[in-house]
Amino acid sequence: MSGADDEDDEPGLPDPVVVPIEDSIDLHYFPPRDVGEIVDAYLEAAAERGFREVRIIHGRGRGVQRHRVHVHLERSPHVESFRDAPADRGGWGATLVWLRVARDPES
Repeated sequence: MSGADDEDDEPGLPDPVVVPIEDSIDLHYFPPRDVGEIVDAYLEAAAERGFREVRIIHGRGRGVQRHRVHVHLERSPHVESFRDAPADRGGWGATLVWLRVARDPES
């Protein structure tokens, strides 16, 4: 017999993974097809938590993931600016992102 708590669970689907929001995210752990959605959600969550600078680690490779990340950064309303990270913070394999200051809706 199934309990009432199981009503919303869909059979066969894994439980969602909760990723802590920190000042960087490493995309190596996510399927490439999900990178855009993950970057968008991460930027929104980081902005909500008041981060001004974050680092997105996408890896060097041939630059495909880097390009995907940059496309999403260009479109994001949360992003003030971004650039490749310096060598000591990941170089071409990471991107530094500066987030816009969230405006207080009451001001």
